[in-house]
Amino acid sequence: MNRPLQRVVAAKKSRLHPDVAAAREVISVEAKSVLGLLDHLDAQFVRALNLIDQCTGRVVVSGMGKSGFIAQKLSATLASTGCPSLYLHPAEALHGDLGRLARGDVLLGLSNSGETEEVVRLLRPLKRLGIPVIAMSGNKSSTLAKAADVVLFIGNVVEASPIGLVPTASTTAMLVLGDALAMTLFSRRGFGRAEFARFHPAGRLGFRLMRVSEVMREGASNPVVQEHLPLVKVLAAMTKTPGRPGAASVIDKRGRLIGVFTDGDLRRLLENDTFDNKKAVREVMTRDPVTVRDNALVEDAERLLREHHIDNMPVVDDEQRAVGLIDVQDLLVHNAYRS
Repeated sequence: MNRPLQRVVAAKKSRLHPDVAAAREVISVEAKSVLGLLDHLDAQFVRALNLIDQCTGRVVVSGMGKSGFIAQKLSATLASTGCPSLYLHPAEALHGDLGRLARGDVLLGLSNSGETEEVVRLLRPLKRLGIPVIAMSGNKSSTLAKAADVVLFIGNVVEASPIGLVPTASTTAMLVLGDALAMTLFSRRGFGRAEFARFHPAGRLGFRLMRVSEVMREGASNPVVQEHLPLVKVLAAMTKTPGRPGAASVIDKRGRLIGVFTDGDLRRLLENDTFDNKKAVREVMTRDPVTVRDNALVEDAERLLREHHIDNMPVVDDEQRAVGLIDVQDLLVHNAYRS
């Protein structure tokens, strides 16, 4: 009985639609190829990691066809996590793009068979340039593997296609092994959120990883009042401030933040019939308010606003001076613009 018929029979027995059964088999085969990688992680993986970690140039990733698309993704992942990298099309490399390579670079070549003509033909010029080669392949006896300095073996992968030829499980295994390489390097180098933010300045992710000092209201847009000022002057300051924020930071005579007065505080005074516009703001302000440091990440500020159910929050420096104000409306505008 052929495989398609076996799938139909199995589907009938399990009451699955034949297409669902076929899809489940593809996923099962690809999952098996990924889990199989665990058995192939050895000293070669560490050697490859060392070559990349000690690379003084760029990690050049190359592959043809479907493997080429995986190579592009892997190169992009490496670059976004602080490892200079570029993708090199092997056919274009043979027609002049070898000039993109220089001593100090490392080449990571992807080929399941290890016999991809365009990739194999790169080996001799790479050797002349003194560029070490890491091969990612499913054939340890291939031309690519034998010529490489390090071999990352993906296993004898069975493709998930009905005819067993379409690159499916093999490219999935390459993708996962490449991610393992990049993320292990990421951990080894202690690459944190602040470093990651440098390479992701745009979009929602980039915004969340910006510093509070980059998005806060400051200067004339940050109402700061002395603790002895009467409420009438505090309200005037809030009203005259560009953007009319719903809060004013209250400072002592040393310039340090001691409280905040918000629209919510004003509303409570009016509701309780205790509003007196001659009262000093220190008598009615919210003491020891929730604050955020100017060098904190925007995502930290968002979390504090959400956890404490507040709309405004003073920003302080390391000397507890009120240097800015975070308003939830500003965050919403930024998020909408960058989404």
